[in-house]
Amino acid sequence: KTSSTMAKLSTAIVSLALLLNGVSALVPSNVPKTKRPAFDATRAATNTMAAASIASALVIGPMADAVDMAIDTPSFGSSSLVAERVTREGLYREYDVDLGDQEFDDARSTYKSAKETKSKKGKYTALIAVLVVGSFIIPMAQYFWYVKDDDSSDKFFNKVPEPEPEPPKKKGWF
Repeated sequence: KTSSTMAKLSTAIVSLALLLNGVSALVPSNVPKTKRPAFDATRAATNTMAAASIASALVIGPMADAVDMAIDTPSFGSSSLVAERVTREGLYREYDVDLGDQEFDDARSTYKSAKETKSKKGKYTALIAVLVVGSFIIPMAQYFWYVKDDDSSDKFFNKVPEPEPEPPKKKGWF
């Protein structure tokens, strides 16, 4: 349990560090930049924390897994069930099979009936349609929200055509 807790904790710390570093892909590019200080304490702290959590996960993780494997060894006490061992003939050789109670495979049908599936089809179709349309509309709206004050496209499309340069004069005898 400690290894999974440590793994979850280190994953959360790394995710938080990456999130706090900041993402500026969708910020308009014409924002005037301020002069950065020579040493950024916030960035140094987040990078140090991310490196420490990755190092601790790499060092402690395999040791914790080894401890878990040592703890999970089965004990063959009087309460252990022993399956019947049968030798069967295969295509290439004989092999031993343990016959016991079936624990994992359940052959019952757990599907909904065709009538119930057909009656709820419209609801799920509408849900999928809303999700698909939303996956296209929401990013477009977000993009246009970010660039609504940007005038670079206006400058590009309303550009005054440059006059054609005069052709060079021909050199002749005169």
